[in-house]
Amino acid sequence: MGTILQADGLVKTFSTRTLFHDVSFKVNEGDRIGIIGVNGAGKTTLFRMLTGKEEYDSGYLTKEKGLTIAYMEQYSEFTSGQTAYEEVLTQFAPLLEKEAELEQVNALLETSQEESLIRRQHALLESFEREGGLTFRGRVRSTLLGLGLTETEISLPMMSLSGGQRTRVLLAKILMSGAKLLLLDEPTNHLDIPSIAWLEDFLSEYRGSVIVVSHDRFFLDRVTNRTFELEHERVTVYDGNYSYYKEKKAFDRVTLEREYEKKQKEIARIEGIIAQQKHFGQERNYVTIRSKQKQIDRIAADLVKPEDDPESIGFSFKAEGGTGNEVLKMEDLAMSFEDKPLFRNVTQTLYREQHAFLVGPNGCGKTTLLKIVLGQLSPDGGHSEFGARVKVGYYDQTIGDLHDEKTVFEEVSDAYPKLGNTAVRTALGAFLFRGDDVFKQISVLSGGERARVALTKLMLSGANLLILDEPTNHLDIPSKEALEDALLSYDGTLLAVSHDRYFINRLADRIFELTHEGMTSVTGNYDDYLAFCARRAPRETVAEARVETSAVSGRENEYVKKKAEQAAARKKQARLSRIESEIASNEEKMESLSALFSDPSVASDYARVAEITAELDKLREATEALYSEWDALSE
Repeated sequence: MGTILQADGLVKTFSTRTLFHDVSFKVNEGDRIGIIGVNGAGKTTLFRMLTGKEEYDSGYLTKEKGLTIAYMEQYSEFTSGQTAYEEVLTQFAPLLEKEAELEQVNALLETSQEESLIRRQHALLESFEREGGLTFRGRVRSTLLGLGLTETEISLPMMSLSGGQRTRVLLAKILMSGAKLLLLDEPTNHLDIPSIAWLEDFLSEYRGSVIVVSHDRFFLDRVTNRTFELEHERVTVYDGNYSYYKEKKAFDRVTLEREYEKKQKEIARIEGIIAQQKHFGQERNYVTIRSKQKQIDRIAADLVKPEDDPESIGFSFKAEGGTGNEVLKMEDLAMSFEDKPLFRNVTQTLYREQHAFLVGPNGCGKTTLLKIVLGQLSPDGGHSEFGARVKVGYYDQTIGDLHDEKTVFEEVSDAYPKLGNTAVRTALGAFLFRGDDVFKQISVLSGGERARVALTKLMLSGANLLILDEPTNHLDIPSKEALEDALLSYDGTLLAVSHDRYFINRLADRIFELTHEGMTSVTGNYDDYLAFCARRAPRETVAEARVETSAVSGRENEYVKKKAEQAAARKKQARLSRIESEIASNEEKMESLSALFSDPSVASDYARVAEITAELDKLREATEALYSEWDALSE
């Protein structure tokens, strides 16, 4: 594959701070690259340099001639006077012009049969079809639907949409651009889980190259095949997705530390010899000393000290006092807004020390349900109650319970007046607020810093039930992992809402799926929930299709049907692949077992022969069943 972009020795500084230096990498055709690094490492700046919006101080950046780049910024005030659908259609301006010209030619042909008009119509039709004229409107609609907008929202003026909805329209425009290189800065920020899954599928099949900045590790694992890490002012390239990067980095670090330790020990050993030779003080001893010193110098010249890991938060949650077995009961809860039903029939019990995650599409009422449980909202029907001795700690995704006029120190010390200054500073230090950082005003903090203040207060609460609403939204990957580690060792009960599937996978032992019709409970983590969804998909697809027929337009019906067919096809293909792998594995085992019969010591051992024969029979039976299933699926 050819190289479409190459960076050599890029350097970028701001005032007295070097953001990065000696940054070198290549982007090849078909690459799916994830860029990771702590907040402030320079990921967005690097993107802006690739697009030419930001200058670099030195080095070289070369691009393939005619390279088209589409860049989606993380923060955008994108809007227009058009509808969402019309706005994305502007990406197909040449096709729209041809479509208009075709209409003119067709109108003229109603009253004239000039040969030149017929030839023009034929030429226009050919190029229109060749360039995707028959499908571009459907592609725009399916992209907007896939990113979570409804048919109604697609037809609304951009100015009537929320900021998150406008961001999704911008993402749709970028995806429809057909650019050879897509640069996406946190594209999953305003998407729910089904929309993120749709985006993963889209990017996996995209014909161009993609570079994405994201803190969504599940997304990175599914989409990327290379990882660029920005750390210690440099870029390190890993040829694999996030999970590969994490394992490779850990392995490389252990290898480097062992090599460093080995060389340090060797230097110490030689220095001991030098000290001994100096003690003897003879002329020949000084010859040895000079020789040994040169040996030390050679080792020291190649000595590479491992870099310290960037500072990350380190803390733990401790539940004060035990609860009864039933921590929270919800019975027949129902809620609607402005006569629009959100959910009903929500009946569920949360038990002591369970780690439960609430999932469902945007707008299904997850945050509303948490606020009902907390007593901040009254339901239309049903009720909920906490069990005995429950002490609740709540993390609000808006982080709206902080006081802008206070300093970081005051925010925590006022919430816990019995804590001394040293204890407050120690707690804040665990969340990287050190020195004068504790005197920053809340009003000037970034989203990530505000999240760390809120987590500090939560840690000190001693709550035995933590209710968390999107706790990872403003955190970089190291901070997410620190939060995961703290919650893994938490000895209380957890109820959380999150779109971070990696986070859910590590922590959940129960999934609560919220829909308009009620709540379903699934034992296990997010992978177990996906398996549950796959098992129920065939029968639900039929039921949903019947409902959709009377509820939505024909176009959306076709979209739902197409997605259902695609999901069924992917499921079948995945099962076929697993069957083929199992067959290959079984045949390898049978071959190995059959080879044992040629061993005289085995052939003479009747008990062993009988054991091997029984194993072979089981494997043959299992393999025949797999072949039968493969045949049925293939047909």
